[in-house]
Amino acid sequence: MKIVLQRVSQASVDVINELGTLDPTFEPQQVGPGFMLLVGVGDEDGDEQIAWLAHKILNLRVFEDEQSKMNRSIQDIGGEILSISQFTLFADVKKGNRPSFVNAGKPEHANLVWIKFNEALRSGGVVVREGRFGAHMRVGLVNDGPVTLTFDTAALGI
Repeated sequence: MKIVLQRVSQASVDVINELGTLDPTFEPQQVGPGFMLLVGVGDEDGDEQIAWLAHKILNLRVFEDEQSKMNRSIQDIGGEILSISQFTLFADVKKGNRPSFVNAGKPEHANLVWIKFNEALRSGGVVVREGRFGAHMRVGLVNDGPVTLTFDTAALGI
């Protein structure tokens, strides 16, 4: 799995339909303060990656304490998470000018892993709101810090 985590004061997502307008079947989601996660899933990803990433993200101390030191977790501050499925994190840009996405997980598998990952985050007592898997979304955020971290379980050997 590949994740881009941004600490946010607020973040939101809505879905755009095939006509280029807001999709009335999707209720726009908003969080803050907390994290906005872009989540990419590969075919090799499963329960081990989900458990490691959920634990790491829930316990990551990147929120400031009374001494202005990054010493609090999202659980400590009662923060929220906006999780967005993002297959383009697996883009291969080595050849040509159009990215290849052959390394991204197959949609059925990626969606299942993403759903299980979000549930693992929720099990830590954090509110998790989601975009819509496979949809054209419009994402907005106010990065706080800025604090942006990346996770790649394959590169970490997980």
